[in-house]
Order: sequence, then C-alpha cells, then structure tokens
Amino acid sequence: MRLDKFVTRSRVIDLESGDLKGALKELLSVSVSRFKDLNRTALFNALMEREKTMTTYLGNGVALPHIRIKMPRRFIFAVGRSQGGIEYDGLKDHENIHLVFLLIANEDERDYLKVLASIARLVKEKEFVKTLVEAPSLDVLFEKIYMGFGGALSQPVQVQQNRVNRLIFREAEKIAKGANCSTIVIFADTLTSGLEVPKFFPEYKTILVTRTSSELPIEDKKIIATIQVRSFSRHRLAQLRSSVLVGLTRGVVKFTDRLCCVGGIPGSNQFDTVVVVDVEREFQILFNEQANILPEDVKPEVLERVLAVATELAVEGREGKPVGSLFIVGDTNKVEKMTKPLVMNPFYGYKEEDRNIMNPFMDETIKEFSSLDGAFIIRGDGVVVSSGSLVHAPDYYHSLPSGLGARHAAASAISLATQCISIVVSSSTGQVTLFRSGVMVPLIEKSGSGGY
Repeated sequence: MRLDKFVTRSRVIDLESGDLKGALKELLSVSVSRFKDLNRTALFNALMEREKTMTTYLGNGVALPHIRIKMPRRFIFAVGRSQGGIEYDGLKDHENIHLVFLLIANEDERDYLKVLASIARLVKEKEFVKTLVEAPSLDVLFEKIYMGFGGALSQPVQVQQNRVNRLIFREAEKIAKGANCSTIVIFADTLTSGLEVPKFFPEYKTILVTRTSSELPIEDKKIIATIQVRSFSRHRLAQLRSSVLVGLTRGVVKFTDRLCCVGGIPGSNQFDTVVVVDVEREFQILFNEQANILPEDVKPEVLERVLAVATELAVEGREGKPVGSLFIVGDTNKVEKMTKPLVMNPFYGYKEEDRNIMNPFMDETIKEFSSLDGAFIIRGDGVVVSSGSLVHAPDYYHSLPSGLGARHAAASAISLATQCISIVVSSSTGQVTLFRSGVMVPLIEKSGSGGY
C-alpha cells in the first residue's frame, strides 16, 4: 500500500527528547495540534498504555507507536528522528531508537493492519533506515520518506546491458511466443541493480518475483503484480512454486495459464535460465471438484503472510537452532473440534487486531511460540486463535513420503478432515510444505535439498 499521500513535511521533525515519552509528545504536538477534535493528553495516555501491553519496536532502531481512535480522517502520520538515539525500555544502549513513526488511524479504517505491515516491511531494509538517519537535513529526510513510501526508492532501474542478458531476453520472448505463454515471470533477485521490464517484454503481461519489498510501483499496465517470496537457496528459480501458488490465490495467475520464467543465480547479475511452466500440470493434483487451493474463508494476503512467517522460521530458527512448526489456516470452527490445547493458550484475551498475523508486531510473538509443541490455529482473516494445539483429526488414509514425522501426518490429516490449509516447517530439513485436502506440495527447500 502506498503511504506517500499521508506524509507531510511539517510532520517530519528532529527529536529533542531522550526518551519515548518525550518523543511522543513532540510528535503529537506537530501532528494533531491543528485538529480541535483531538485531545493530545488522551492520545498520549492511550499510546503509552499500548506500549505497556505490547512493544512497538520493529528493529533496526525503529519504533512504530500506533493507535486507533474515532476521527473524521483516515490516518495522521508523523516521523521523528534522533541521530543520537533515544532510550527505549528493554533495549541495550547500542540499540537505541533513531526513528519513531507515529500512526493515528480511524477506528473504522479497514486498511489499518495493511498500513502497519507496509511500514514494517519498508523499515526492515537496513540500508533504507540508514539513509533516513543520516539524511543531511529534514528536507532530505522528508524527500526520502516520501519516495520510499511511494515506492520510488524501489523503482526498478535499467538492467545491465551485457551480451548474455540481451540474448536471454530475446530468446525468452521467442520461447514465450512459441509456447503460447500468457505471462512472463521475472525473478528479479538475479540482479543487484534492478530491472526495467517493459523495455524487454512489451507484448506480455509481467510478474516480478522478489525476496525483498513487494511495494514496487506498478506504473506500466503490463506489470500485473509483484510477488514477494523469501528464498534462502542459491538455486535458480528457487521461488518458483511458491510464487505461482501466491499468484493463483491472488487471481493474477490462472489455472489455464502457461508462464515463461526467466531467472538466474540470485545476485549474479546474469540471467541464464528460461523455464516454461504449465500451471495446470504443476498444480493439477490440488484441483478437484471438492476444493480449490484457497479455502473460501481464507484471504489471499493471510496465506501469503503465513507463508512468509513460516519461511522466516525455516531460515532463522530460534536462537541459532532449527525449529519445526505447524500452521492451520481456515475453517476454524471445524478445526477447533479436532484439536485440544497442550498448554494454556497464550493468545487468549487479546484484541483481535493485536493477535492478527497481518500485524507486524506479531512476527516475534509467533516465532517465539513456535518452540511450543503443537499447532497454530489461524482464522481465515488472520486472527491467531491459539498455539500449542494438539491435532487429533480422523486418521484418514493418506500416503506420505518416507522420513516425514507426526507434524506432517497431522497437517495432512487435518487438511483432509476440514476445509483448511496447513503449512509445516520441518525442523530437520528446513523445508516448508503446504497441505490441501491431504495433498502435499513442497514449496521451499533449503539449498542442497533439491528443487528448482
């Protein structure tokens, strides 16, 4: 979601305070002083109360205090910078906060969690945060924030014009035409310098696949989507199956499509691979008269977010050790009848927006509780119902490859017994696997374990 229209120069300031309380008072002063219907003291107290309930620290020296209130406008946004750093409870001295993004939202705003997620995704880029902190003036700081929130800092630039790249793109277009492909998929992480797509494929719809920001601006109608799939493999097209799955759930890829995929080793600046993917053949086992890939009650963005968190768990583990986890998404009422708690539910009693997986502040919470035995149960709208749940679905006949354990068996069984999607992170291999109607689809595998 583009946020540049909510940013104004007058609400971008250098902070004088040395702690979060003072910083919030400064930001409220510049952001709500002209709105007579807003009470600064009440807002400050509400913001501090939220800090006591759940941290708003995002990492990289960035905090995102936020609140929802009744007001006639959609969002009020302000940014404070402290080059010296301000104190924040629970952080070490060298981790002081340097940027505070204050967000005040209308209590009825439907895009509230999407805005939080967009900001969090942007400031996860360390280099972007560094440019903001080191900006020589507030005017430059505002310009960089405005460009970043509008996607301009992620604007694809022209690909390096070497002989092999030119050859690969020319041949890819010929192959796409000869194979009757409807869309060309570019694996943009091949390049370190970005990509100008329309120049190479003016006759085709194009999808970009990247492991970084999914907020790239789509100025050309030929670019129909940017799909973010984190990868930890150096294999060419390692993100292929996951990106096609996400494209199917979004509706930008159809079951009848044929895709021409162009990629190379990530970071090599050299395209060297062209693959034609028949979507129907790739995913035909998932399609039958009873089920589609995405259950009716599951939002596409929720499945994408669960896949992202699962992949990050597979990459990072916890405290340097691999962890396994199981996520059950959708058809929650029926799923709950086939599960029981192994531990007290750590999500009980919290507001739904605070325990929604779309909320960026849930990332660390989910990862921390992943060490518990049992499954996460997640509603189709993203609300985490519970963790540490034991699955006791009926033991329908299902065949699994040898070497898979109880977690995969439970994922398969619950996906057969209900209209849910289950996603498993393997503690032994790091593989991320999706189950739908008992069918297993390996999505992302660690380098050295095969795959694309």
